[in-house]
Amino acid sequence: MFTIQDIQAAHSKVKSGADFPNYIQELIKLGVKAYETFVSDGHTDYSGEGAYEVSSVAKYEELTIQDESNEEQFKADLKAHQQGKTDYPTFCKDCADSGVEKWIVKMNGMTCTYYDKAGNELLIEIIPH
Repeated sequence: MFTIQDIQAAHSKVKSGADFPNYIQELIKLGVKAYETFVSDGHTDYSGEGAYEVSSVAKYEELTIQDESNEEQFKADLKAHQQGKTDYPTFCKDCADSGVEKWIVKMNGMTCTYYDKAGNELLIEIIPH
């Protein structure tokens, strides 16, 4: 089974959102089936086969997630991040400012779904592979 250290080693190769597809492929090789990242503090819950789960620690000081989501601003910020124009901390702050509470990545469907605080899906992306 994978460990947080295994995941951190894969993540250390990510410099921008442009590196995300390769990161996902490395997680699949490790046995990660899905993960849920929380914008408020950056911690992530990872799941694998047979209800195996591990969680990372908070990655930064707590951010305030806006109650009202701004889908258009979020999409613009996401596009900039995927083009390598922002780093991960900036992207997380942008998400909080746009009302994004978390995202869930599912390896079986190669999707990344972003949610607001009310649990509404703001965007479902297909991850390139």
